[in-house]
Amino acid sequence: MPTSPKILALGGAHIDRRGQVSGAYVPAASNPGVMREEVGGGVFNALRSVVKRGVSASLLSVRGGDAAAETVASAIAGAGIDDLSVVFLDRTTPSYTALIDSEGELIVGFADMGLYDLAFPKQIRRAKVREAIAETDVILCDANLPTAALERLVAQAGEKPIFAIAISPAKVVRLASLLDDLSLLFMNRREAAALAGADLSGQDLVNELRRVGLRAGVVTAGSAAVLGFDQSGVFAIDPPPPRRVADVTGAGDALTGATVAALLRGLPLRAALREGVAAAMLAIESAEAVPSFTSASFAQALALVPDAREVA
Repeated sequence: MPTSPKILALGGAHIDRRGQVSGAYVPAASNPGVMREEVGGGVFNALRSVVKRGVSASLLSVRGGDAAAETVASAIAGAGIDDLSVVFLDRTTPSYTALIDSEGELIVGFADMGLYDLAFPKQIRRAKVREAIAETDVILCDANLPTAALERLVAQAGEKPIFAIAISPAKVVRLASLLDDLSLLFMNRREAAALAGADLSGQDLVNELRRVGLRAGVVTAGSAAVLGFDQSGVFAIDPPPPRRVADVTGAGDALTGATVAALLRGLPLRAALREGVAAAMLAIESAEAVPSFTSASFAQALALVPDAREVA
């Protein structure tokens, strides 16, 4: 890996809306609450954490020709990310709407992302995209890309490391035929179960994920231990309790970005994932999808994260 590696991300960069219920959630009824809107998306949120940890990055996504597209473009530029995205003037920019309860837990998410399925397969074939893939050192992608686009991306990446984000149980299966090509897959327990075909945990889950072709992975489970595995074995990291809970929806992306940045600095997965857990804790404590933090505040959070423990 070069001393200053370049990372190219391909996937979601869209409008995120998060509505939080003010009191106890009542199904099938009107619930008072507050709606916030910002720019998010799997690889975009993760990439912002990567940049915060000192890595230069480029992003390829697709968006429409509406006002939301201008908001997305402004956010990418503001994050210090080189924007390689393509605009479709006659289309609507993708969006994701999450409803969360008063404790910050997800009630339901709604994804309006048809443009990703329509546009990404053709975009991967563009000469400028092939050039960008050839010039980068590392690929980060998410399962917002349909399988055809992911297959072409893997073919063009050659021997470059590919980190992937599962996105959802419905979308992670798009990666099923490509698991052996991934350097690392980030997922939660529900997404891991969709790949494994069963709701397993610990060594049993890892055994099944390895059986279907995955060589290395990270599995989050809310406030429970984060499971990691690679060629050196299976381990877990117990996340420290957050000092307050504002919103859990950005924690996984923050974990991904900080972990990838640490891997690019040459840390092994066990040490890199500790940094990811620290970033996730800061995200949970913040109302922002990707929290603002200083080197000092990150170091304080990292000091609270225990060392990895082996999983038998």
